[in-house]
Amino acid sequence: MRKGIVAVAAVGLLAAGSLTACGEESGPGDTADRPKIGVILPDSKTSGRWENADRKYLEEAFKAAGVDYDIQNAQDDKSRFQTIADQMITSGVDVLMIVNLDSGTGKAVLDRAKSQGIATIDYDRLTLGGSAEYYVSFDNANVGRLQGEGLVKCLGDSGVDKPVVAYLNGGKTDNNATLFHAGYDSVLKPKFDSGEYVKGPEEWVKDWDNAEAATVFEQMLTQTNGKIDGVLAANDGLGNAAISILKKNKLNGEVPVTGQDADVQGLQNILAGDQCMTVYKAIKKEADAAADLAVALARGEKKETGQTVRDPEGNRDVQAVLLEPQPIHKENVKDVVADGFVSKEQLCTDAFTALCSEAGIS
Repeated sequence: MRKGIVAVAAVGLLAAGSLTACGEESGPGDTADRPKIGVILPDSKTSGRWENADRKYLEEAFKAAGVDYDIQNAQDDKSRFQTIADQMITSGVDVLMIVNLDSGTGKAVLDRAKSQGIATIDYDRLTLGGSAEYYVSFDNANVGRLQGEGLVKCLGDSGVDKPVVAYLNGGKTDNNATLFHAGYDSVLKPKFDSGEYVKGPEEWVKDWDNAEAATVFEQMLTQTNGKIDGVLAANDGLGNAAISILKKNKLNGEVPVTGQDADVQGLQNILAGDQCMTVYKAIKKEADAAADLAVALARGEKKETGQTVRDPEGNRDVQAVLLEPQPIHKENVKDVVADGFVSKEQLCTDAFTALCSEAGIS
């Protein structure tokens, strides 16, 4: 698949011990004509999913398909993101799959790959104005809608009249954060407009930074004199940041907090009664779908997905695979364990052993 001159360049890079060598895998047998796929993950700080789930499932899928691959993590560094992309392009990848840090950086990388004849895929986050041939993710507006509906359920259970609801949104440069916001606002805004709920403070947390989220939420609580009755947190990391401040003020368990990702910490917060819900996205299905498209592209095939999403900045429709998310409350935390996303051993440690038993996790 790779041109001879590019293969020579790749050998030179590997001999120099470049970044491209990190994380690269090859299967048995002759690799001369085997397709190669490059993947750039965004970070390991904002969510454990990228290293604990996405990397693992993508590796498994690529190994099963018998292709070479190189998976690296930009660690929320735009310069590093571009350097990794440049080295993958130079090394002769046939397909480049990215989770952008922002649409501007992502677009530059995708356009450069396209100019070199390399097929591209947006994984999990759509690059606005980009040129990726496919977009593989979950229905992110629906993720937000489930968060909004989950918070409504939890506020109903709490029995608070005219609850004040605060928003901890994700990073504003992440198109997914915008979609999540549109989803939960579609549920909650009518309640604000009718006076059933009161709109509290709202902040977009730069780069989904959990430490910043804790600072922001502490300021929110001070600003409202402690009168926040519900927190729409856009993921489990932001939710845990809010919970850490609620604990300091002995309000944890009294103020419903949402999340997303169904990570171990989020699920433990739900079992403890400190978080009211999360949204589970079956990452293996997302990784498998993306790997399937990447392998096909690397072999010169282009599949029809039957779905598209609109890129308003690029004024184009992008072929897409959009998977359905699942709301998780205490009564169905066991579904995430049964699906193999989180193990009982990871979840049911120490004080959570009894809580797992109560929740039917065996």
